[in-house]
Amino acid sequence: MNKNLITLAILAGSSFICSQAFADAEQKAEQAVSRTAVNQQPVVETQLQEEKTEKITITGSRLRRDSFSVATPLVTISREAIEDAGIGSLSTILVEEIPALSESLSNTNTQSSITGTGISTVNLRNLGSDRTLTLIDGRRVVSNSYNGNYVSLSTIPAGMVEKVEVITGGASATYGSDAIAGVVNIITQQNKEGLEFKVRSGETPEGGGEELTLDLNYGTDFNQGRGYFYFSSTFDKQGEIAWNERDRAAIETDFDYDEELMCNTNGTIDGDQCVRDITRNDWRARSDGLPGGVFVEGSGGLGGFWYNSDGLQNDWNEERDGVNYRQWDKLRTPEDTYSTAFKVNYDLTDDITGFFQIQYSNNQSVNVKAPEDEYEGSLVLVIDPVTGETSRVKSSKIPLTNPYIPQEILAATDSDIKWDRRMYEVGNVTTDNERETIRTWAGLQGSLFDGDWDWDISVGYGNFRQEQKRLNEINVLNLKQALDAEYAEDGTTIQCADSNARAAGCVPVNLFGEGSITEDAADWLRANPTISKEIEQLSFIGYIAGDVFTLPAGPVPVVFGAEYRKDKQKIATSDDQQYGGVTFNIVPAFAGEIDVKEVFVEAAFPLLVDVPLAKSLTAETSLRLADYSHENIDLMSSYKLGLTWEPVEGYMLRANYARSQRAPNITEVLSPARGDYDTYVDICEGVTATSTAAGHDNCRKEDTIAALIEADASFVFEDDNSGYSPNAGNAQLKEETGDTYTLGITMAPSFIENLQLAVDFYDITVDGAIEEIDNNEIINQCYNSSGDWGESNEFCNQITRDSDGQIVEVMQRLYNVGELSTRGYDIALAYQYDLGELGSLKFKADMTHVIEYSKTYLGNDGEETLNYKGELESGIFDDSISASLSWRHDNWRISWSTKYKSDIVDSHERVEEYQALLATNEENCAASLDTCVTNPETPNYLYYGSYIKHNFSASYTTHWQDSEVRLFAGINNVFDDKGPFVPRGGAVGETGTGNFGSSYGGGVGRFIYLGSEVKF
Repeated sequence: MNKNLITLAILAGSSFICSQAFADAEQKAEQAVSRTAVNQQPVVETQLQEEKTEKITITGSRLRRDSFSVATPLVTISREAIEDAGIGSLSTILVEEIPALSESLSNTNTQSSITGTGISTVNLRNLGSDRTLTLIDGRRVVSNSYNGNYVSLSTIPAGMVEKVEVITGGASATYGSDAIAGVVNIITQQNKEGLEFKVRSGETPEGGGEELTLDLNYGTDFNQGRGYFYFSSTFDKQGEIAWNERDRAAIETDFDYDEELMCNTNGTIDGDQCVRDITRNDWRARSDGLPGGVFVEGSGGLGGFWYNSDGLQNDWNEERDGVNYRQWDKLRTPEDTYSTAFKVNYDLTDDITGFFQIQYSNNQSVNVKAPEDEYEGSLVLVIDPVTGETSRVKSSKIPLTNPYIPQEILAATDSDIKWDRRMYEVGNVTTDNERETIRTWAGLQGSLFDGDWDWDISVGYGNFRQEQKRLNEINVLNLKQALDAEYAEDGTTIQCADSNARAAGCVPVNLFGEGSITEDAADWLRANPTISKEIEQLSFIGYIAGDVFTLPAGPVPVVFGAEYRKDKQKIATSDDQQYGGVTFNIVPAFAGEIDVKEVFVEAAFPLLVDVPLAKSLTAETSLRLADYSHENIDLMSSYKLGLTWEPVEGYMLRANYARSQRAPNITEVLSPARGDYDTYVDICEGVTATSTAAGHDNCRKEDTIAALIEADASFVFEDDNSGYSPNAGNAQLKEETGDTYTLGITMAPSFIENLQLAVDFYDITVDGAIEEIDNNEIINQCYNSSGDWGESNEFCNQITRDSDGQIVEVMQRLYNVGELSTRGYDIALAYQYDLGELGSLKFKADMTHVIEYSKTYLGNDGEETLNYKGELESGIFDDSISASLSWRHDNWRISWSTKYKSDIVDSHERVEEYQALLATNEENCAASLDTCVTNPETPNYLYYGSYIKHNFSASYTTHWQDSEVRLFAGINNVFDDKGPFVPRGGAVGETGTGNFGSSYGGGVGRFIYLGSEVKF
């Protein structure tokens, strides 16, 4: 099928239909079709015939009505709600207000991220940011991440935002690719006039998390109202929350569950012990990465030499003498954002308006972490810059010929020395991200045929740049050379043994003792890899809208349009970043581009009006065809059919079906393997010569594990993986296809004035979803399935082990997996009550209940279905509710809001394991076996209770001279509920930085703010 010919035919057909529509329009009587709002994309517009339907509002981007009167569920967050939130982050405000939204990236869940710090994104239905299209004034804009089409909401000046509309349900027919879950549309100010200045400041009473926001906005008409100008500028500073600013973060957690004793355990000085037999003061989770080093360490972290401030010691116990490396964790990373924008609209003639808007944003985020902890067995990836061949280089043991070795250590061993040391002298590992974003668009819009038809044509351009520095990593190749030291010919000077290394500037390194690494040696070891990213987007769009004909129930409005878009991205990296050899992920340089040509049509058909059992019946439909340059993507077609039926006044049924498609982005298709870390558990944990646990038969087939067992008949394998899990694109990816069904009812009963209620069911299935297969599933499919173990098993080919049997890499490739499915329902309630002289009350509540969330893929044993609903590890709660009650009286506005999340399990896998243990124990007890445990403990951190958070805000508005002054203050998380204890480490599915879960606010806790706003 020739996609280009098809596209040309579609364009020609659309032009013919438009020409016929023009001819018809000349014969029509005057039709009331409101003009689209300036600088927004097309809409099918409907004249409001009756006063009772005036709640329907047209905002100029598609069929737009409030949540209670549109076929596709729509939620609107007003400017007032944004102000009452008292939060600087727009993404956090949206998540607080809309239960169907969740936070993808923020400064409380990207602490360990390399590229994610400083980005704030959201996603609908937990389907991911790539399936949630974020628009500005109905327009696509350039992405803020090369990992996907992520628009960071922090790049938009806060004062520029008039309101936010969220369309839930497939919207690709209306907006194109990436709208499978729905659309978040940021609508900017349209006609606001005057000068405004706002300052907001806040902090947490426990310390940290300081925030400061400054807004300056100005809008005015000019040239006798023919033009409109608006300017907005925002500076937002969000401070860090450090480890020592929350008591919970100091608790050392290394949780496990003893399957024989059936008790909860934690690490201690004397090894893992049942928690019931110890106190929290006994808990330990420490590292042998000391500033002075640990040498000739014994098994289990016991025995060997080590240095403290008193010098060399010889009685090493890791859980007693080690360092709590989590002290460098940040509960929230700091970031500074400056954004500014202005827009101009000007009526060139009575029928033609020109418009222009430009937005600029600069975001800086610096995340300071622990100094690099290196040891003799750590592996780094190296890529030959000429041949492209990959190899792994291991930090070497210290040769016995090294002159720096103390005699006590030398006398205690006859082999090269094992070591572990944190490189304090090199400095703290620091991720420094700076991002710049420019978005601009301009065009003309006007009307034809005496105002019966509207048209719009525009061009948009966006450019995003990110400069990333990773400071104070270790060059392992240089470290190997520096450890191989010798005396020079003079017998006193110590030098690197390799003459080529000396010629390259090698400086020998002394690892023995605190501060023993000289400044010159630290310079030789230090690596500061960099990544430069650039993303560009160029787009053209044109449309025409009007009424093509009239049915007995009313006119049929239609919009026809075409769009062209080209996306380009380029990744440039330093040599050490691209070719490896350093203690940091490899990120290869690559470049790519993709373009798309699209045509679309939308229409609304009034079928019945004012007849028995049909106060109104309207059908809405849209179609979009897209031709992508990527050769593996067929002509994409997205379409939608919606129906609204109002049998009697105040009650409406709505139904919607949408076929949505998403094309893979540039990174998903073209990216080479790039480093990343993700948690996984080695199924071979605990394998011995005779162990019978799942997968252990195949584990013993691994050459490395088999050799260890052969060398020691009592050998027990202990999982000590690093979690290294690089990501890679896939040139064979195809588009994914989503089918969305929504069915709902809205009610505004006349017997309860000002009450509105909407209940909507949704069912979304994404076929051929572009997904990674979970690391644990890859491991399970390799070792514990009916498929053969070895090279013939594609899952085994994604796993690499070192000479100690440890997994050093699980490759995460993208595939069009079988299916991604989610079902549930939403409930929205709004009620206003007039208190007379005492003011008015407004109550609003939104609820989302998830019935199903699952992923199906083809494994070695056929289709495998994984359930993620109600699992903290996946962040998908069964129920989420947001509610608020506001009181307004004269100049006062007071609001109380709550956010509720239902109870949840840590991971379904852990629940299944525990249930299997219980069943086995019951059998043992029934048989009166010695292995029976009479009072088995329920695993800790497996079941988490429900969570509710309360916020309070108040504002007072007064006038001073010629200005209006609003004073406001509030408390978020009034009762300081930081959520359940989510352990930082151990055998759990979801770990929490500082023992706080990011789903519960990440440990921020109570936040107090105040501010003022002046309007002239």
